[in-house]
Amino acid sequence: MRRLLALVLAVAAVSLTVQPAHAADGTLTVASASVVVGSDLRFSYATSRPDSANWVGLYADPGNGPVGETYVGPSIKWVYAPSAGGTGTLPTSGLAAGNYQLFFLYDDGYTWLADPVSVRLTAPASGALTLASTTVTSGDPIRLGYTTSRPNSKNWVGLYRNPGNGPVNQTQVGASLTWAYTPGSSGSATLATAGLSAGDYIVYYLYNDGYTWLAPPVTLRITSDAAPRFPASAFTLRNAKVGSAYSATVGGLVQGASFTKTSGPAWASVSSSGVVSGTPTSAGDAVVGIRATTSTGTADATVTIRVQSGVLVPQFRALSWNLWHGGTQVAGGLEKQLRFLLERDIDVVGIQENQGSAAQTLAAALGWSYFQNSDTAVLSRYPITGTTPTVAGSAVAAKIDLGARSLRLWSAHLGYTPYGPYDACFGRMSVQQLMNREASSGRTGQITSIISAMSGDLAASATTPVLLTGDFNAPSHLDWTSAASRCGYGPVAWPTSTAPANAGLVDSYRQANPNPATHPGATWSPVFKTFTGGYGYDSHTGEPEPQDRIDFIHYRGPLTVVSSEAVWEGTPSQGNPSANAWTSDHAAVLTVFRLN
Repeated sequence: MRRLLALVLAVAAVSLTVQPAHAADGTLTVASASVVVGSDLRFSYATSRPDSANWVGLYADPGNGPVGETYVGPSIKWVYAPSAGGTGTLPTSGLAAGNYQLFFLYDDGYTWLADPVSVRLTAPASGALTLASTTVTSGDPIRLGYTTSRPNSKNWVGLYRNPGNGPVNQTQVGASLTWAYTPGSSGSATLATAGLSAGDYIVYYLYNDGYTWLAPPVTLRITSDAAPRFPASAFTLRNAKVGSAYSATVGGLVQGASFTKTSGPAWASVSSSGVVSGTPTSAGDAVVGIRATTSTGTADATVTIRVQSGVLVPQFRALSWNLWHGGTQVAGGLEKQLRFLLERDIDVVGIQENQGSAAQTLAAALGWSYFQNSDTAVLSRYPITGTTPTVAGSAVAAKIDLGARSLRLWSAHLGYTPYGPYDACFGRMSVQQLMNREASSGRTGQITSIISAMSGDLAASATTPVLLTGDFNAPSHLDWTSAASRCGYGPVAWPTSTAPANAGLVDSYRQANPNPATHPGATWSPVFKTFTGGYGYDSHTGEPEPQDRIDFIHYRGPLTVVSSEAVWEGTPSQGNPSANAWTSDHAAVLTVFRLN
């Protein structure tokens, strides 16, 4: 009814005024292009023309959407989208399965603010998936039964962490932990659990090597006969302030445990669920002993809380970290990731290769905040108070509350092919050819779009510092110089590093380590020391892998770099990476900043 009224007003206005034409320069994206009827349709939007009456409407496709930016017929569902950027949801209950379009429209009218987006609504699954038990001991098989009216030799069941990267909207998010084919209209199957940690999981029954549900997914818990353990025996929680209420948690670090306090100051209490809370009475390090108890034993840890009398966070430790498919390429990856973050005392992280939901999984275990898309994410020990949806298909951003100041942290993952160091060291291309290849890779366009999207943050950086973290898949012009020749080349102005510099961003690693000859800071790769082929250079297989610095933390604003280094754990093996202590194929960049 409301949209019919808008029609009357719009028609009446046509004879009186002519609206100026505006390009649809905003963005509209959906969390998934396929949604099960009954689930919420989730979307993100951004526009340079915010208005309290901007709105998003859903139409059948083909149907009566405003394809010519004029009214054709009423929307099926709609919601206001009043800000310069944000997220929203539309319910799909009662709608028929089929194709639809989503439009982002200006000021109660029909002028496009972004190109429309296509969405498919799918019918709820009608088959059945059952488990012999919803609790399984790690190492024992998961036994399941299934039925479907759509038998296929490539129907399959997959196991995912919960929450995790399962196909929640019937589209792929990330890889399953283990899987098995389930042909026929009914039958049984088993899934192995060897090597899986205790925790919550979910099983999906899916059609024909794809991600369409054949039945609603089922949840289970995997338990362990092993004695419980913390990922690290000593670590630091987020800072506290004298006289202010404090809360942090260790409850996600030991699954299924009950927690007690074994030592520490009187103001700090530990709940059975692992919440550490209280109001500090004096400044200094508060050291709290915590015991986790399960049916199989106990584990002890010592946590430190830095209690401040002045600003809450005088300095912080920032990390840019490509997770290597979410950490799934290494056995026990989640526990190793948690140990690294805790023992390195990390505060904020820009993540790449998020594998759908790795940041969410880490945040759940650590009790931290996160914001993610399928590939990039921001993870923070301190609260996230605002977010920016995906930019250039490759970057997200979040605003982090550090107490006296906020921080804007961007995480970017740029295109990986063609790869400049291969073109230089193997292909012996001219510098101009290298620049042309950078453009064809998409990286030059991506970094240009990201810097443009950061313009508001950069303008406000005098009061709110900004970090641009990421795996740029390209070297730095600060490393390829006359004084530090790489593969016989002199200066090369790699666009993905010159663009941030031209925007006033500073490369924190090179700020702390100005000499690329003595401190190369290579992040690709502590694992791959021998070239394995591909990228058009198979003839160079077996030669030394070109080592280079392709991961960065750039900054702008009232920050001082205390230190910066490329970091990893142990001695990673290329031959047997599954056994590595280090869960990535990149080194991470760790920069310590002091807030000025």
